[in-house]
Amino acid sequence: MNAMILAAGRGERMRPLTDRTPKPLLTINDKALIVYHLEALKKAGINSVVINICWLGDQIRQVLGDGSRFGLSITYSREEQALETAGGIIQALQYLDDEFIVVNGDIFTDYDFTALLNAPAGNHLVLVPNPAHNPAGDFAISEGLLSNQEQNRYTFSGMGRYQKSFFSGLEKGRRALAPMLREAAQQQLISAELYSGQWNDVGTVDRLQSLRQAE
Repeated sequence: MNAMILAAGRGERMRPLTDRTPKPLLTINDKALIVYHLEALKKAGINSVVINICWLGDQIRQVLGDGSRFGLSITYSREEQALETAGGIIQALQYLDDEFIVVNGDIFTDYDFTALLNAPAGNHLVLVPNPAHNPAGDFAISEGLLSNQEQNRYTFSGMGRYQKSFFSGLEKGRRALAPMLREAAQQQLISAELYSGQWNDVGTVDRLQSLRQAE
Protein backbone atom coordinates (compact mmCIF):
# COMPACT_ATOMS: atom_id res chain seq x y z
CA MET A 1 0.00 0.00 0.00
CA ASN A 2 1.33 3.44 -0.86
CA ALA A 3 0.32 6.91 0.32
CA MET A 4 -0.53 10.31 -1.11
CA ILE A 5 0.22 13.65 0.50
CA LEU A 6 -1.95 16.54 -0.66
CA ALA A 7 0.33 19.53 -1.22
CA ALA A 8 -1.06 21.50 -4.15
CA GLY A 9 -3.06 24.23 -2.39
CA ARG A 10 -2.31 27.94 -2.46
CA GLY A 11 -2.74 28.50 1.28
CA GLU A 12 -4.56 31.83 1.00
CA ARG A 13 -5.18 32.11 4.75
CA MET A 14 -1.47 31.66 5.41
CA ARG A 15 -0.41 34.67 3.37
CA PRO A 16 2.04 36.38 3.33
CA LEU A 17 4.01 33.28 4.43
CA THR A 18 2.77 31.27 1.47
CA ASP A 19 3.51 33.98 -1.10
CA ARG A 20 7.02 32.59 -1.39
CA THR A 21 6.83 29.23 0.40
CA PRO A 22 4.29 26.45 -0.25
CA LYS A 23 2.37 25.67 2.92
CA PRO A 24 3.70 22.08 3.32
CA LEU A 25 7.25 23.49 3.51
CA LEU A 26 6.47 25.79 6.44
CA THR A 27 8.42 24.62 9.44
CA ILE A 28 7.92 23.65 13.05
CA ASN A 29 11.16 23.10 14.99
CA ASP A 30 13.07 23.77 11.75
CA LYS A 31 11.41 20.79 10.04
CA ALA A 32 8.88 21.16 7.21
CA LEU A 33 5.35 19.97 7.87
CA ILE A 34 5.51 17.56 4.95
CA VAL A 35 8.75 16.02 6.24
CA TYR A 36 6.99 14.99 9.47
CA HIS A 37 4.50 13.08 7.29
CA LEU A 38 7.20 11.42 5.21
CA GLU A 39 9.02 10.24 8.31
CA ALA A 40 5.83 8.95 9.93
CA LEU A 41 4.75 7.11 6.78
CA LYS A 42 8.17 5.47 6.47
CA LYS A 43 8.09 4.47 10.12
CA ALA A 44 4.73 2.78 9.51
CA GLY A 45 6.19 0.73 6.67
CA ILE A 46 5.16 2.80 3.66
CA ASN A 47 7.86 2.90 0.99
CA SER A 48 6.19 4.80 -1.86
CA VAL A 49 4.56 8.23 -1.65
CA VAL A 50 2.75 10.33 -4.25
CA ILE A 51 2.69 14.11 -3.75
CA ASN A 52 0.46 16.39 -5.80
CA ILE A 53 1.96 19.80 -6.45
CA CYS A 54 0.80 23.05 -7.99
CA TRP A 55 1.49 26.34 -6.20
CA LEU A 56 5.29 26.73 -5.92
CA GLY A 57 5.47 22.99 -6.48
CA ASP A 58 9.01 23.10 -7.81
CA GLN A 59 10.16 24.13 -4.34
CA ILE A 60 8.65 20.97 -2.89
CA ARG A 61 10.33 18.85 -5.55
CA GLN A 62 13.68 20.56 -4.94
CA VAL A 63 13.52 20.08 -1.17
CA LEU A 64 12.30 16.48 -1.15
CA GLY A 65 13.86 15.16 -4.35
CA ASP A 66 13.16 11.53 -5.17
CA GLY A 67 12.62 10.69 -1.50
CA SER A 68 15.73 8.54 -1.17
CA ARG A 69 17.04 10.43 1.84
CA PHE A 70 13.86 9.46 3.66
CA GLY A 71 14.10 5.86 2.50
CA LEU A 72 11.13 6.47 0.21
CA SER A 73 10.29 6.65 -3.46
CA ILE A 74 8.43 9.90 -4.23
CA THR A 75 6.32 10.41 -7.34
CA TYR A 76 4.99 13.89 -8.14
CA SER A 77 1.58 14.55 -9.67
CA ARG A 78 1.66 18.04 -11.13
CA GLU A 79 -1.52 20.09 -11.48
CA GLU A 80 -1.69 23.13 -13.73
CA GLN A 81 -4.33 24.51 -11.39
CA ALA A 82 -5.19 23.16 -7.94
CA LEU A 83 -7.87 20.51 -8.40
CA GLU A 84 -9.10 20.35 -4.77
CA THR A 85 -8.88 17.19 -2.71
CA ALA A 86 -10.83 14.63 -4.74
CA GLY A 87 -9.67 16.16 -8.03
CA GLY A 88 -6.06 15.84 -6.98
CA ILE A 89 -6.52 12.20 -6.03
CA ILE A 90 -8.31 11.39 -9.30
CA GLN A 91 -5.49 13.04 -11.26
CA ALA A 92 -2.95 10.83 -9.46
CA LEU A 93 -4.85 7.51 -9.57
CA GLN A 94 -2.40 6.04 -12.07
CA TYR A 95 0.32 6.21 -9.40
CA LEU A 96 -1.77 4.79 -6.52
CA ASP A 97 -2.30 1.24 -5.32
CA ASP A 98 -5.68 -0.46 -5.10
CA GLU A 99 -5.84 0.82 -1.52
CA PHE A 100 -3.85 3.83 -0.36
CA ILE A 101 -3.47 6.31 2.48
CA VAL A 102 -4.13 10.03 1.99
CA VAL A 103 -2.94 12.77 4.34
CA ASN A 104 -3.28 16.53 4.05
CA GLY A 105 0.11 18.19 3.76
CA ASP A 106 -0.84 21.06 6.08
CA ILE A 107 -1.68 19.21 9.29
CA PHE A 108 0.62 18.51 12.24
CA THR A 109 0.02 15.26 14.10
CA ASP A 110 1.64 12.36 15.92
CA TYR A 111 -0.84 9.86 14.48
CA ASP A 112 0.65 6.41 13.88
CA PHE A 113 -0.15 5.49 10.26
CA THR A 114 0.22 1.83 11.16
CA ALA A 115 -3.36 2.10 12.42
CA LEU A 116 -4.55 2.98 8.92
CA LEU A 117 -2.58 0.12 7.41
CA ASN A 118 -4.29 -2.23 9.87
CA ALA A 119 -7.76 -0.73 9.48
CA PRO A 120 -10.51 -2.93 8.03
CA ALA A 121 -10.25 -3.27 4.26
CA GLY A 122 -12.09 -0.52 2.46
CA ASN A 123 -12.54 3.22 2.85
CA HIS A 124 -11.74 4.45 6.36
CA LEU A 125 -11.46 7.97 7.83
CA VAL A 126 -9.72 9.34 10.90
CA LEU A 127 -11.77 11.87 12.88
CA VAL A 128 -10.52 14.05 15.74
CA PRO A 129 -12.17 16.04 18.56
CA ASN A 130 -13.45 19.37 17.27
CA PRO A 131 -10.93 22.22 17.42
CA ALA A 132 -11.99 25.76 18.26
CA HIS A 133 -12.20 26.74 14.58
CA ASN A 134 -14.62 23.90 13.74
CA PRO A 135 -16.88 23.50 16.80
CA ALA A 136 -19.78 21.85 14.94
CA GLY A 137 -17.63 19.06 13.51
CA ASP A 138 -18.06 17.26 10.19
CA PHE A 139 -19.16 13.67 10.79
CA ALA A 140 -20.24 11.32 13.53
CA ILE A 141 -19.35 7.67 14.12
CA SER A 142 -22.16 5.16 14.42
CA GLU A 143 -21.29 1.53 15.13
CA GLY A 144 -17.86 2.01 13.57
CA LEU A 145 -19.19 3.66 10.42
CA LEU A 146 -18.99 7.26 9.23
CA SER A 147 -22.33 8.98 9.80
CA ASN A 148 -23.99 12.25 8.81
CA GLN A 149 -26.03 12.40 12.00
CA GLU A 150 -26.14 15.81 13.67
CA GLN A 151 -25.27 14.67 17.21
CA ASN A 152 -21.80 13.87 18.54
CA ARG A 153 -19.94 15.08 15.50
CA TYR A 154 -16.18 15.16 15.14
CA THR A 155 -13.79 16.84 12.71
CA PHE A 156 -12.34 15.09 9.67
CA SER A 157 -8.59 14.98 10.26
CA GLY A 158 -7.50 15.03 6.63
CA MET A 159 -6.22 11.45 7.04
CA GLY A 160 -7.84 8.39 5.54
CA ARG A 161 -7.50 5.15 3.65
CA TYR A 162 -9.29 4.75 0.35
CA GLN A 163 -9.98 2.15 -2.28
CA LYS A 164 -9.05 3.15 -5.80
CA SER A 165 -12.55 2.13 -6.87
CA PHE A 166 -13.98 4.96 -4.74
CA PHE A 167 -12.63 7.41 -7.34
CA SER A 168 -12.47 5.33 -10.52
CA GLY A 169 -14.73 6.39 -13.36
CA LEU A 170 -14.88 10.01 -12.21
CA GLU A 171 -13.80 12.65 -14.70
CA LYS A 172 -10.62 14.58 -14.09
CA GLY A 173 -10.95 18.20 -12.99
CA ARG A 174 -11.75 20.21 -9.89
CA ARG A 175 -13.72 18.16 -7.41
CA ALA A 176 -14.20 18.47 -3.66
CA LEU A 177 -13.96 15.38 -1.47
CA ALA A 178 -16.48 16.35 1.23
CA PRO A 179 -19.65 15.79 -0.88
CA MET A 180 -18.36 12.36 -1.89
CA LEU A 181 -17.74 11.46 1.73
CA ARG A 182 -21.19 12.62 2.82
CA GLU A 183 -22.85 10.56 0.11
CA ALA A 184 -20.78 7.50 1.01
CA ALA A 185 -21.59 7.99 4.70
CA GLN A 186 -25.28 8.09 3.81
CA GLN A 187 -24.84 4.71 2.13
CA GLN A 188 -22.76 3.37 5.06
CA LEU A 189 -19.77 2.70 2.84
CA ILE A 190 -17.00 4.17 5.04
CA SER A 191 -15.72 3.11 8.43
CA ALA A 192 -14.22 5.61 10.85
CA GLU A 193 -12.17 5.97 14.01
CA LEU A 194 -11.64 8.75 16.55
CA TYR A 195 -8.08 9.83 17.27
CA SER A 196 -7.56 11.90 20.40
CA GLY A 197 -3.80 12.45 20.21
CA GLN A 198 -1.96 15.46 18.84
CA TRP A 199 -3.54 16.95 15.74
CA ASN A 200 -3.54 20.49 14.42
CA ASP A 201 -4.85 21.99 11.22
CA VAL A 202 -2.16 24.54 10.34
CA GLY A 203 -4.62 26.71 8.43
CA THR A 204 -3.72 30.21 9.59
CA VAL A 205 -0.62 32.15 10.55
CA ASP A 206 -1.86 32.35 14.16
CA ARG A 207 -2.23 28.57 14.42
CA LEU A 208 1.26 28.07 13.02
CA GLN A 209 2.76 30.54 15.47
CA SER A 210 0.93 28.88 18.37
CA LEU A 211 2.31 25.50 17.35
CA ARG A 212 5.83 26.87 17.05
CA GLN A 213 5.62 28.30 20.53
CA ALA A 214 4.21 25.07 21.98
CA GLU A 215 6.77 22.73 20.48
